[in-house]
Amino acid sequence: MIHEAYAKDVLRMAANEGYRRRAVKASMCCLRELCLHATAQHMAALHTNAVLDTICRTSDLPKPLIRDLVPHLNIYHLAKLQPAINQKGISTYSGWVAIIRDMKGRDWVIDVYTEEESKQEAMDLFFSVMFYGQRHERLARHISGVNIKSVLLLMAQHVKHFSVSCAPNYLQSLTTEQWPLLSILEKSVETVNVIQHLCVPERRYELYVLHRLLDHGGGKKLIVYEQYPMMMMAWLLHARGSQYVDAKLMKFMHKTKTSANSIGLQVTTFKASNSEQDQATPCKHPKLDSLTEQEKSGMSNYSVDPRVLCRIFTPSAGPSAVACPRGQIQSLHIKDCGPDSLGVLILYLPTWLCLRSLTLKTLFAIFRIPDVVDLARSLKQLSDNSSSSLIDLSIGVLPNMKLMETLLNASPNLRSLTVEIHPMPQDVRESESLGMTELSLEKLSVKVEQLQIDLHSVSSVLSCSPHLTSLHLAGMRLHTGSSHSRLLSIVSESNRCLRMLHLEDLNLSHCLPDILNLLKDCNLEELWLKDCRLFERCNNKEESLQELVEALRRLPSLLSLSLAQNRLAKSVAVLAELFSTSPPSTLTQLDISGNFIQAAELLEFTRCMEAHRPPRSLTVDLRQNPWDRNVKMWNVALERLYPVCNILVDGWKSRDTMADHLSNM
Repeated sequence: MIHEAYAKDVLRMAANEGYRRRAVKASMCCLRELCLHATAQHMAALHTNAVLDTICRTSDLPKPLIRDLVPHLNIYHLAKLQPAINQKGISTYSGWVAIIRDMKGRDWVIDVYTEEESKQEAMDLFFSVMFYGQRHERLARHISGVNIKSVLLLMAQHVKHFSVSCAPNYLQSLTTEQWPLLSILEKSVETVNVIQHLCVPERRYELYVLHRLLDHGGGKKLIVYEQYPMMMMAWLLHARGSQYVDAKLMKFMHKTKTSANSIGLQVTTFKASNSEQDQATPCKHPKLDSLTEQEKSGMSNYSVDPRVLCRIFTPSAGPSAVACPRGQIQSLHIKDCGPDSLGVLILYLPTWLCLRSLTLKTLFAIFRIPDVVDLARSLKQLSDNSSSSLIDLSIGVLPNMKLMETLLNASPNLRSLTVEIHPMPQDVRESESLGMTELSLEKLSVKVEQLQIDLHSVSSVLSCSPHLTSLHLAGMRLHTGSSHSRLLSIVSESNRCLRMLHLEDLNLSHCLPDILNLLKDCNLEELWLKDCRLFERCNNKEESLQELVEALRRLPSLLSLSLAQNRLAKSVAVLAELFSTSPPSTLTQLDISGNFIQAAELLEFTRCMEAHRPPRSLTVDLRQNPWDRNVKMWNVALERLYPVCNILVDGWKSRDTMADHLSNM
């Protein structure tokens, strides 16, 4: 009894000592965080360029301390200090991710994986919010104690995406006090977003900014978010790659009113020609800063010709507009392509030789068959020109599968095709496919609304695409289970160069043997079998999953695997055997989200992963699993899994949806 009491005392003392140590450690961590936060808050007082830069480059300051400071820096100091921090062999990735999280919220799922990607995302996002004066609750720490204009000028050097919206006060500033900012943006911006209707003829500032970015600057990619009137769409496309000249547009561009001369400005009207490189005759005019408010309000009377706008709005310190250039749009993305926009585009396409990428979407409608046929005819004229550059086409929504073949026959040199199809009920019948020659396709993505379709069009395209390296098929409902097997057989036989195979929302419950056969002789780097009902008809789900794991272990090229939404549940621990061989699987991404994995299953999966020890670079996606059924056990499993691999989790609550109950039936 004495020994037992003594043992209890010793254990109690040890427990108290352990508690004290943990308390001290927690206090030290809190103190460290407070110091880092305070340092970041008062960074300006350190005279960043002179003092802190020197500290980061030359001092013996411990690397872990600098690394811990990075996520606390605001965007200005992080950008300034990045070269010095990098020179110490430390990445600023965590700092840029922290900024993006501030902007997008704590639940943002990381989709940038390198320092440069995260920096670009943060710069583009933050600059747009700051420039347009948007209020953001977590913005304050990034602009506290720094000069706003200095921040904008610094970020502008790195911004690649700029949005032109109907916000006159902000865009107008680019023609006056913010002219140096526009001058920098001209050199850095590559993608120009037009996100609202431009207010023509009330204001010309938006058109002028577009002209500077697209023609004087390096903007090669144009994204249009809304349906535009024909003349406005023609203004955006005119002479920026295509040689087509529309007489109506020229009249619209050079239209003036007699009151234009009432404020003493000379406006030169330009004659339409096939070449926009003609140099305009220079004309004398007062600059914006010399105009009265009444004169400025009369500017809505002037021509919308870009060269005239340039002479009106460019400050006297700006570049000469004598030889106003025209840029070339190499990528066009229309988010909502109505009949008017499509009609204009069809006219411009045949001579648009510099166009490399074209994306056309409709938000609330389906493209009409005659319109798609006209588009294909225009694409054919472009493709027949040996100087054509178009290699990437994305279009949705098409009314039937046959139109996919029509577009490919018109442009056999396409390297990438993405289509979304909503079949009409009368178009789901089986029909003969069009005759096709060998295609240059390397990437194909076909998403179909959940209606039954025939296999002919898809199989015809796949059979004629021996160079295909990426294939994404989603939502296809084929007539029979054997059709799915035939589809996988065609892929296995015809597309031997595949590196990425993404199958989503397909019923492959009969097709495990076909999948195993496909995996025997391939070099896949990404395999997604998402929501494919893989083991729905298997008598023993665990054994069937074991067969799949055995086949995947023999695939050394595989880097990314998704088995999301396949109701793995209690069988999930089998996946840990991917890493049981020597050498282990080289997977870097494993997506098992939405599989109704509960806390007990995750704990068993964790035990197996601890035993096999996968590469530390592995990221496991556990989102949309019912963590809330047993929070305590789930957290225990996560704590043990964190040292083994990277984890993606979310705050999804299973009790808020019926999806879990349906999966468990």
